[in-house]
Amino acid sequence: MIRPARPRRRAAVAAALVAIALAPLPGLATRALPGAGPADGQAGARAADWTQFRRTPTLDGRTDVALPATLDVRWTHDAGSPVESSAAIANGTVYVGTSGGALLALDLRTGARRWSYMTHPDVGIGESSPAVADGVVYIGDLNGTFHAVDAATGRARWTFATKAEIKSSPVVVGNTVLIGSYDGRLYALDTATGTPRWAFETGNYVHATPAIWNGIAWFGGCDEVYHGVRVSDGTRVFDLPTGAYTAASSALHDGVAYFGTFSNQVVALDLTTKALRWSFEDPDRQFPFYSSAAIAGDLVVLGGRDKAVRAIDRRSGRQVWAFMTRARVDSSPAVAGDRVIVGGGDGKVYMLDLATGRKTWEYETGAGFTASPAVADGLVVVGDLDGRIRAFGPAGR
Repeated sequence: MIRPARPRRRAAVAAALVAIALAPLPGLATRALPGAGPADGQAGARAADWTQFRRTPTLDGRTDVALPATLDVRWTHDAGSPVESSAAIANGTVYVGTSGGALLALDLRTGARRWSYMTHPDVGIGESSPAVADGVVYIGDLNGTFHAVDAATGRARWTFATKAEIKSSPVVVGNTVLIGSYDGRLYALDTATGTPRWAFETGNYVHATPAIWNGIAWFGGCDEVYHGVRVSDGTRVFDLPTGAYTAASSALHDGVAYFGTFSNQVVALDLTTKALRWSFEDPDRQFPFYSSAAIAGDLVVLGGRDKAVRAIDRRSGRQVWAFMTRARVDSSPAVAGDRVIVGGGDGKVYMLDLATGRKTWEYETGAGFTASPAVADGLVVVGDLDGRIRAFGPAGR
């Protein structure tokens, strides 16, 4: 786990963001990377697939796939070791990493193992989640090695060694794959060869997965700075002190980044004007936000270490609803149509109504969740800390 945040006054993040007035750099709002749309790099994958952490390069964590109010277990696969990695789903195959060091490929319909690729068995795979693009699966391990694996056969294409563990998840943009490392760098690698294109150095761990908008990689850091780095050449275009230790990945919508911090706040940051749109902090419970947000319409949905799943109004920053679990919620919620699916530290998978936060279904596994649900073809896939990967789907099919 990452280091705890230092104690701060309630308005620390808001004050830091508002006080820093940096002039927008040329090209921030107008320069786009060719081919960097929401599904860029995912040739061959279907629109309804979930090919990376939070599904799209903007990390919005949502799909239009509709789910019923209740689900049944369709299959269970014993991975043999805890699963913190969130699944990617592409073309009927589930890809997920385990703490035992295996990258698994499972049949989406049956859970049968298609292949297993071993990364580093002594340290394994942590929270780094696979990204699938153009027939290749990308994932990082806790030894600091980044792997490109053939999606059909499970054979290694190439590897790249960083200088510390990898908990960030990869994002593919055209012929470039981005990955963060605890050596403090965000790397851009050639997807075909693994050759570094550039490395951007921060002041601390790069834990978050970068979100892509307008040709820029956006991410908050453990160095308490929010970064914007141009994907084409690694140039810094945005560098804003936030006063907050940030592990969660940003969700982007209409040029605004939404993310929680270890200073107990959720913030909305306008990436064009560098202005704070709003900040939210629960007046009664002071706990960090580790979960990454999902964006669905006018709602920002995320979990908190105060045991709550929340929906916050995207425009005003006001809480719309809160659902209380029995333990911290580090899993990042997925939104499927009008349903929210999230794993709790209390060992339950919850389904909530998006509009009201009312629970429509739950399933108790007995083991907590760090991994986040993935949704494709009407199925929800998520692994738990006992090493069980489950697929949930509509009853009677």
